[in-house]
Amino acid sequence: MPKDNSIKSVLIIGSGPIVIGQACEFDYSGSQASRSLREEGIEVTLINSNPATIMTDKVTADNVYLEPLTPASVRKILENHKIDAVLPTMGGQTALNLAIKCEETGLWKEFGVRMIGVDVQAIEVTEDREMFREKMESIGVGMAPSKVATSFLEGKEVAQEFGVPLVIRPSFTLGGSGGAVVYEKEEFEKALNRGLHTSPIHEVLIDKAVVGWKEFELELLRDSNDNVVIICSIENFDPMGIHTGDSITVAPAMTLSDTTYQKMRDLAIKMMRAIGNFAGGCNVQFAVNPDDSEDIIAVEINPRVSRSSALASKATGYPIAKIASKLAIGYNLDELENQITKNTSAFFEPTLDYVIVKIPRWNFDKFKGSDRRLGFQMKSVGEAMGIGRTFQEALQKACQSLEIKRNGLGADGKELTNQDVVLESLKKPSWNRLFHVYDAMKMGIPLKKVHQITRIDNWFLSQIEELILLEKEIESHSLDTLPRELMYEAKQKGYADRQVAHLLRCFESEVYNKRNDMGIKRVYKLVDTCAAEFEAQTPYYYSTFEDENESISSDKKKVIVLGSGPNRIGQGIEFDYCCVHGVLAAKECGYETIMINCNPETVSTDFDTADKLYFEPVFWEHIYDIILHEKPEGVIVQLGGQTALKLAEKLERYGIKIIGTSYKALDLAEDRGSFSNLLKDNNIPYPKFGVAEDAENAVEVSRELGFPLLVRPSYVLGGQSMKIVINEEELEHHVVNLLRDIPGNKILLDHFLDKAIEAEADAICDGENVYIIGIMEHIEPAGIHSGDSYAVLPTFDLSDNVIKQIEEHTKKIAVALQTVGLINIQFAVKDEVVYVIEANPRASRTVPFIAKAYDEPYVNYATKVMLREKKVTDFNFQPKRRGFAIKIPVFSFNKFPDVNKELGPEMKSTGEAIRFIDNLQDEFFQEVYGERNLYLSR
Repeated sequence: MPKDNSIKSVLIIGSGPIVIGQACEFDYSGSQASRSLREEGIEVTLINSNPATIMTDKVTADNVYLEPLTPASVRKILENHKIDAVLPTMGGQTALNLAIKCEETGLWKEFGVRMIGVDVQAIEVTEDREMFREKMESIGVGMAPSKVATSFLEGKEVAQEFGVPLVIRPSFTLGGSGGAVVYEKEEFEKALNRGLHTSPIHEVLIDKAVVGWKEFELELLRDSNDNVVIICSIENFDPMGIHTGDSITVAPAMTLSDTTYQKMRDLAIKMMRAIGNFAGGCNVQFAVNPDDSEDIIAVEINPRVSRSSALASKATGYPIAKIASKLAIGYNLDELENQITKNTSAFFEPTLDYVIVKIPRWNFDKFKGSDRRLGFQMKSVGEAMGIGRTFQEALQKACQSLEIKRNGLGADGKELTNQDVVLESLKKPSWNRLFHVYDAMKMGIPLKKVHQITRIDNWFLSQIEELILLEKEIESHSLDTLPRELMYEAKQKGYADRQVAHLLRCFESEVYNKRNDMGIKRVYKLVDTCAAEFEAQTPYYYSTFEDENESISSDKKKVIVLGSGPNRIGQGIEFDYCCVHGVLAAKECGYETIMINCNPETVSTDFDTADKLYFEPVFWEHIYDIILHEKPEGVIVQLGGQTALKLAEKLERYGIKIIGTSYKALDLAEDRGSFSNLLKDNNIPYPKFGVAEDAENAVEVSRELGFPLLVRPSYVLGGQSMKIVINEEELEHHVVNLLRDIPGNKILLDHFLDKAIEAEADAICDGENVYIIGIMEHIEPAGIHSGDSYAVLPTFDLSDNVIKQIEEHTKKIAVALQTVGLINIQFAVKDEVVYVIEANPRASRTVPFIAKAYDEPYVNYATKVMLREKKVTDFNFQPKRRGFAIKIPVFSFNKFPDVNKELGPEMKSTGEAIRFIDNLQDEFFQEVYGERNLYLSR
C-alpha cells in the first residue's frame, strides 16, 4: 500500500530530559523519524522539553515546541497547527504515556488527530502485567510462573506460594524502575513495597525467577500488510537477572542453535501479531534454558521503537526508526529501499559478517554509598559499542571505548589478585564484572567454577580464556623475538598496541613501529547490511586487521570531528549536539566530514550525518590510524567534551593540526598556575588558590589560603571528585583519596567564596573579536555544580555593574587565550565583585541551551570560525529572546534510593529540561528562587 496522502502533518512526541532508562537513543530515533517524514513532504511538529538534543533543533523539524510534556502543551500545539496524526513511538515510555493520556481525555478526537505507528490496546496489553500473561497463555507462549499483586498482602501470599528467588516487575514503569530480583526472604518485603510505590497503578508482577537462563532480544518491523522482518538478534552476555540495559550485549546471537533461533523468530512474530494491529517497530525479549532442551519463555514485548532499536540500527546499518516512521504513514516494507545498499528493498533482513559488542557505562562514583549490585533495575548512564570481525575483537574495542582508565580487557597490569575478593565480586555482579571474570580465569580459577557462579555461557568464557592463553604466549617473547603470526593474532583479537607493549615490557610506540614493519596494518570494512552480497552506498566503517581495505580516501579537503564517546554524568548528549552541528557547518564550508565515535545511541553516529563515519573507539591508536589514512586538514577536538580534549596533547605532539583553539591555550586554561597568572596580568579577580602534590603539601597550602576550600583534581569533567572542605582533617582525607584514585595528578585548592552568586558566560571568539552568546545566572549559590544548578537566561538580578564586569572579563580572557571557537567562563559574584572561577575554551554543556533559548545555531557559527572560514564580525547575530529561559537539572536518584542526595561541587544530574517564562513573577520561578534563600540561610 502506498503512502497515506491524507497525512500532511505529523506531531512527534519526544522523551523529555535524559534519565537512566531513557537516554539519548530516543533523540536518535526522534531525529531520524522527523527527517524520514519530511522526506515525504510531511510537515513535522515536534514537542520535547530537552534543550540538549538535536531532536529539538530547527534543522530537525518544521516546528519545534520546547514545552513540558503535558496534555496542556499538546493542546496548545493543536490549537496553533492543523495536525493530522501523532507518532508517539519515538519518545520512549514518556511519549507513549502522554499519548495515552491525551487519548483518554479525548484530546486527539477533539482535534481530529489519528494515532499512527502504535495500537493503544497493544500498549495496554504489554504494560499491564496480568493482561500480558493472559494473552501469552491464550496463544501458547510460555512464561515464567507469575502472579499480579496490587497490595502488600497479595504480594506476600504470592511469595509464600513461589518461594525465592523471585522477580518483582512494577507495571507502567521505565528502565526497570522499582524492579528487583529477590534472592533472600528477608529482602522481599522492602523490594515489594518499593515496587508497588513505583508503579503508577500500584501493581506488580511477581515472577518465579529463571535466574541463570540465557537472555535474548529480537528487533522486528511490521507493515500494514502484516509483512514482518527480523532486523537483529541480540544476545545478553549476562544471564537473566540483570536488566538488559545493564548487560553486555552481543549481535548477532552467538550461542543459539539454528533450530531454537527459528523457533524464537516464530514466537516473536506470533506475539507481535497477537497483541495488536500496528505498523512499526517492536522489541521482544526471551529467556532460554541453558540446558540441551533450550526451552524458550517470553519475558516482555515493547510495541514501539525501544532502547535496543538504536543499538540494532547501528549494529546492522538498518535505520529502524526511519523505516518505522514510513510504515506508520502507510508504506509497506517492499515499497521502501534499503538505505545502505540503495538497490535492495527494506523487506530484506540484514546479514552480519562481523560482531558487535555493547558494554554499558556506569557512574557509581557519582552516587557514593549506592548499591552497586546489578539486577532488574537499570543503573547505567550510557554505553559504548565495538565492531569487529570476531567476538574477541569487538569485545576489546568496546572495552577500549569505555574511558575507565583501561586499555581494553586485561593486559594492563590492573588485574585483581585477591581470590576471595574476585569470587565475591562474581557472586554479586557490578559494573566491573567482565574484568573480574577475566581476573578469575587469569589467576587460575577453573572455567567450570566461573560458569557455576556467574551462569555466563561457557562459549563466552572460553573466548576470554583464549585471550588469556594468547597473552601468556606473547609474554614469553620480547619485542625482538615476537613472531609475526603472534602479533597478527593479537591485533586480530582486538588488542591495542598499549596492551601488547605491556605484555612485551616495552613502549606502545615500539609495538606500533614493529607491527608496521611487519606489514600488519589496520584496514576498514563497510557496515553494509548484507555481508557484502550487494554493494553498499553508505560510507559507514569499522576497522580490523585483514588484507582488503574498503575505505577509499578521497583527495577532497576534509576535517575529522572527534565524538564524545559513551554518555556519562558531566558529559552527555549536549556534546553530541555540538558534534552534529560541527559536521553540518563543515559540510556547508565545502569540507568532506569524517566522524569518529563509539556511542550507538547518538545522532552523530547515524550513517548519514557525516560524509564518512568511523564507528571506532575515541582512543589514540584508532584515531591516529584513521588520520594517517584520511590525511585531513585537521581535527576538531573542542566539540566532543573531555574525551576529545584529552587527545589534543598527543595530536600536537604528532604534528597533527588542531582546528580552532590551540593545544597550548587548552592546556593553559587547565593549568591553574598559568591561568591565574594570565588573570593577574589582565587585572581580573580570582579566588586565592594553590596547587599541591600530596596531602602534607595540601595542608601547608591551606594555611595560606584559609578555609573553606574547594579541592579538586586537574583535568576532570563534571566536577568529578570535587569537594568543599572546612578543616585540615577533611582536606587531608580527601587529598589522600584523590591521589589513590588518580595517582600523579595535581590537586587544585581554591579559597571558596561562601554565599557567592554563580554566573557563567559562553562566547565565540576568532582570536581577536568576541561575541558573548549568553550570560546565565544560577539560582543556587556557588558551591553547587553548574550542571546541577537551575540557570536563568538572561540574568535576573545582577546589577549593571556586575554584568559589565562579566562582559569585560569574558572578552579579555577569550582574546588572551587566543581562543578560536567557543569558550565558557564561570564566575562567582560577591559584594559586587566578579571573580573568575574557571575558563574552558571549548564547547560547554550550556551551549545547546543558549542556542535553543535564542534560536541561533551558535555551534554552526563557531565551527566556521574554527575553520577560519568566517570571523565573528561576519555574522548577523539576531537572538530571538522570549522572556526568560530556565535550565532545569533532572536527576535519577530514584535508581539509588539510599545515596546522599545533597548537591555540591560534583555533578550528579543525568539530564536537563528547559522552561520559558514571561516574567519574574511567574509561579515556577518564584518557587525555585526560594531555593536560593534556603541555601544562603544555611
